[in-house]
Amino acid sequence: MANRLEISDEEWKVIYPILVAHQRVRITSEDACRAFLVAVLWILRSGAQWRLLPEKYGNWNSVFKRFSRWCRNGVWQALLSGCTHLPDLQSILIDSTVIRAHSCAAGAAKSDAKTEALGRSRG
Repeated sequence: MANRLEISDEEWKVIYPILVAHQRVRITSEDACRAFLVAVLWILRSGAQWRLLPEKYGNWNSVFKRFSRWCRNGVWQALLSGCTHLPDLQSILIDSTVIRAHSCAAGAAKSDAKTEALGRSRG
């Protein structure tokens, strides 16, 4: 695969049937679905905020809403389960070893007003 953010035709031939078979996925355009997956790959690989998604990948809010809907409906889990046995798709499988979690998601201690000193913060 020349570009790690693109999905090759061979990879798509494996991914597409998994998505079509999922009851909670509605695909009106195969090209649009593939573009959506490339946009999600860009977000996950870059670590950028959704609002920083380049326009060439589509409207950030639309991509985010579909991503969230697929999370709620178990689409990502089905895709992961369907692709884990295929070593050729390891470049598009993303797990916690690839993506850094935000500090609040990683169990960082939360601070409150009582632990903060009055006056100017020194860092």
